[in-house]
Amino acid sequence: MQGTVDGFRYGAVTPVAAYLMACLGGALGLRCIVRSLLDGQSWKPGWLALGAASIGCGIWTMHFIAMIGFQVEETRIRYDTGLTVLSLAVAIFVVGIGVFMVGYLGAGPGPLTGAGVITGLGVAAMHYLGMAALRLDGDIAYDAFTVGLSILIAIVAATAALWAAVTIRGFLTSLGASLVMGVAVSGMHYTGMAAVSVHLHSTTGASWAGDSPSSLLLPMLLGPTIFLLLAGVVVMFDPLLVLGDGEWNRSGADRRRRDDPSQAEVQQPRQDSGFEAFGDTPEPRRKPYARKW
Repeated sequence: MQGTVDGFRYGAVTPVAAYLMACLGGALGLRCIVRSLLDGQSWKPGWLALGAASIGCGIWTMHFIAMIGFQVEETRIRYDTGLTVLSLAVAIFVVGIGVFMVGYLGAGPGPLTGAGVITGLGVAAMHYLGMAALRLDGDIAYDAFTVGLSILIAIVAATAALWAAVTIRGFLTSLGASLVMGVAVSGMHYTGMAAVSVHLHSTTGASWAGDSPSSLLLPMLLGPTIFLLLAGVVVMFDPLLVLGDGEWNRSGADRRRRDDPSQAEVQQPRQDSGFEAFGDTPEPRRKPYARKW
């Protein structure tokens, strides 16, 4: 018997919330990568790792918020805890490979293509590993063409996001790139979900091993969400990302002149005659007239 699959149990609430989390993770990740490129003296591996973790957590959180709205009407759904945690680790690790590749090798055609393919496959692996964590009284089948389309969307989205990370420097343009990235990640997820069909074993709805969405997903979503908020605090309080490249360089030069007076311009002392205050230039003094007696 075929089960009735519904991916929008709570209407637009879960898709919108999932999209916002994908945008948040993408925006923080892109800004962290930009931060590692703007200042060569910063701890580059740390910023790249923070960017990879932000993007990975955003994608994973997006997936499982969307899965809260997924149901099969004839049976209950539970989740395997180990596979769910493993999908989060896979997302962060594989995204990290792509981020470090473009962070150190640049956005050339070769590194960008390789990083985009690896990251896209990692995002797809996270998605289908999360789907493998489902426990229900039935078998899940996938349409091969739709699965392939979802993987292609993931690769294109990952490549575009990595290109934007090393090419786009402005705050507003990075924000726009993160919104596009959120659309791509959400599109990949719901394309993959469109490939799902469920063949039920029975219609009794009996209980089986695993955790329910309310007992597993909500507590697990709390950790990555808090991490994203803390990463947002780090990004917002970093002066280089707030001021921008030009203002940071200007303020950095001011600090260097303050700390090292030898770098300051040497100003020649000038005598103030009092006329400058009125905008007049004093005439040169004439030699006193020597009277002849």
